[in-house]
Formats: sequence, C-alpha cells, structure tokens
Amino acid sequence: MRTTQKRVCIFFPNEQNLDCTVTATARGGEVLNLVLRQLAVSDLQVLGLAVLRDNEYLFLDLERKLSRYFGNLWNRASAMVPFILFLRVQHYVESGRLILSSKVQQLYLAELRRKVLHSESRHQEVLFFQLAASALQAEVGDLERRAEEEEEDDDEVQGKEKRLRPYFLPEDYFPTWLIKRRGRDFLLQHGPALHGELSGVTRSQAVLQFIKEEKKEPRRSILLGVTLKGVHIYQDLEGKLCLLYDFSWTDIDRLTFQGSRFEIAAVGSLCLPKLVYYTPSAFHSEHVMRHLSDSHRLHINTRGAVSYIQQLDDMQGQTASRSYKEAYICDTARLAHRLRSNSPTSSMSERSEAAETATARSKQEEHEVTEFELCVDEPVESFVDNPAELAWLAELSGDARVGLPFCWEAVAAEMKRVVRGRADKGGFVD
Repeated sequence: MRTTQKRVCIFFPNEQNLDCTVTATARGGEVLNLVLRQLAVSDLQVLGLAVLRDNEYLFLDLERKLSRYFGNLWNRASAMVPFILFLRVQHYVESGRLILSSKVQQLYLAELRRKVLHSESRHQEVLFFQLAASALQAEVGDLERRAEEEEEDDDEVQGKEKRLRPYFLPEDYFPTWLIKRRGRDFLLQHGPALHGELSGVTRSQAVLQFIKEEKKEPRRSILLGVTLKGVHIYQDLEGKLCLLYDFSWTDIDRLTFQGSRFEIAAVGSLCLPKLVYYTPSAFHSEHVMRHLSDSHRLHINTRGAVSYIQQLDDMQGQTASRSYKEAYICDTARLAHRLRSNSPTSSMSERSEAAETATARSKQEEHEVTEFELCVDEPVESFVDNPAELAWLAELSGDARVGLPFCWEAVAAEMKRVVRGRADKGGFVD
C-alpha cells in the first residue's frame, strides 16, 4: 500500500523557504529534523515551527501529527498543494550570547528586524536610529572600508555617480511612519553618520548590540503576554492596553487549564485573588499552557548563563564609559520652519526693543573692555595683540574713522580715548 505524500513549505524569517515532502502521518518533529538538516545545526534553541490560524501563530507540538493542525484539508488536498509552516522566534532571550549557533542568531536577528519595521512605537524614534546603525554595521561592516572598496571600483565607473549613490534603502531599516515623518533624504543623510560611529565594531558584535537594544522597544501584547521574566496581564481599554499585573516567574504559584478556562494563582505573599480567564477554545488553552511551560523552562535553564553574561556586560560597560561618545543629528529644515512659524510679524515696538537691547549690550561690552584696559597696569603684563593688527590700532589713535558694526563703535571710542590719554602722559601702549 503506497503512503500518501504531502508537500510542506516552511518560510524562514530571512525570507528564504524550504520545500519538503512528508508522509500523511508525519509529525512536527519530522519537519523540524528537515529544517535542522537544511541549516546544518543541531538545535534551534529559540526558534520553533508555527502554523497561522485566525491571524495568530500557533507553535506546533513536535510529538503530534501535522493533520491535527490542518484538519480535514490535510486529507482532501492534492499532493501538489503545499501546506504552509513558519519558522519563528518562540522564545526571546536576555542576550544574543545565549544563542550558540551563528545561523540561528542570524534568523533571530532577521525576525527582530522585521518586527522593528512594523513597529508603531512613535515615541521611540531615537531607538530606531540606533537599531538602524547596528543593523547596517552587522550587514555592511565598517563604513570607511566600504568607501575604500567603492573608490577602488570607481575606476570602472564614469564620474562620481557610484561613489555618491546611497548604499542602503531606508525601507529596509526604518518603520514606514518614521520615513514619512522625516523623509528619505533625511534618513539617507544622517543614517551613514550614525553608522560611522560604530566603526571598529565587528559584525558579530553589532548583531549582539542590535538584540540588546531591541529589547527596549515595547511589544504589542494581548490580554496575556509572555515576557522574558514572567507574565503580563493586560486589559484593553478604549483601544489601549493597560497593564494590570506584572508577574515574575517566582510570583506565580500555579497555572491551571481546564478546557477553555485557565487560572493563574499568585504566591500567598502577594495577597492577590485567583485570576480566571477564558480562551477562544480548548485548543488555544492547551497552546498557551505549553508556551508558558516552555518559556519558564527556558528561563530556568538559562538563569545561570544570564547572570554570567550580565557580569560581563557590566565590566564592558565600565570600560566603555571611559571612552564615551555622543552623536547628534538635527533636522535643520524642520527646525527653521518651526521657528519661522512660531515667530510673530515684526513691529515697530519689537524693532525699538531690539535697538534698546543692542544699546544695552554695547554698554555692557564697553564696561567690560574698560575693565580689561585697567588691567594693563598690573606688574606682570602680557602682550595679547597680534602685531599684524597694530596698524589698525594706530588708526584708532588718529582722526581716521574705521567702519565698524554699530555694537562695536563704543568699544573703538573707548580704546581711542585710552590710547590718547596714555600718549599725553608719555606712557607706552604695549
């Protein structure tokens, strides 16, 4: 009896895919082994196989048959019609160093970058520029080295067209709303500046830095969200998710699931009532229960490694603080527009006020210069004038008038008075 074959297509986070053929009785673990063989790795660690159902990703139980997830369609569909699975991040980690395989780390990075592109955290604009710089460093490397390579290849290209061509697309590194807010030209102008600040950082270090920074970007959650360190309970109020409970794993006494009902019991020291919630179906409850259990197990298994990595990061942070650098970017066109829009039309009163301010400033500068001239009679004198400018000083001692700005005319008059006074007394100017 010939076993019916089924075609399965697995989409990876880096937009690649794997087509494979399995038997009608295949289980999730068999497909996972094909993925491991394709990637040439022994363990996916933080990644898992998922199926899309009702716009929600449900991770497979590797011990169960695929037919359970595709229902009657699994038996009725033709062998030429592929069944779609997704390789996705199942568990988030505190540090990229916990991911041992560089290939798995790259897939983890690819999904984080995709999440960043779809993010709606409009108050995190600075963070997105930092993430874009880290992503460029991880993908391109040092900006100076790339420029040198392009200059070597420029001999085969007429003019400077290739040298001036942008080396990245803003759509690949920034959310859509940020591109609309700032404009592509602004991102193409300032993106390389921030990228250049990471010169000397290796690509693997840039990957770790991106994973570390991306944790600061808040994630969209449902009523129950599984975090790195525990469980969050949210309530949807007028379209906004409000955090009700923030449980660490040590705060939870037990989780109970029965059909579509599940309960969360906190430890007695928190003095909280038992929380009861309902999922759309028993299938969803089972999925949530397994995901919570796997996430808690990962937290327990990596707890020691996380503590060690945190110590390393603290030591590196102390070293990095000694060579602290800051980079600034400014949308000058937008700033000038805001200043023009906020400034009222000039009037006569404003002009008179400006004239009074200029006069007061002139008097203040005159007073300051007078005090400076009185200091030349101290026992120790220092020559502060440029010899090349003595001709200008000589003009001040005569009747010639030097064309100076209004605010400096009082200064010139005072210097002229001092020079004449000392000449009458037979003193020396220098």
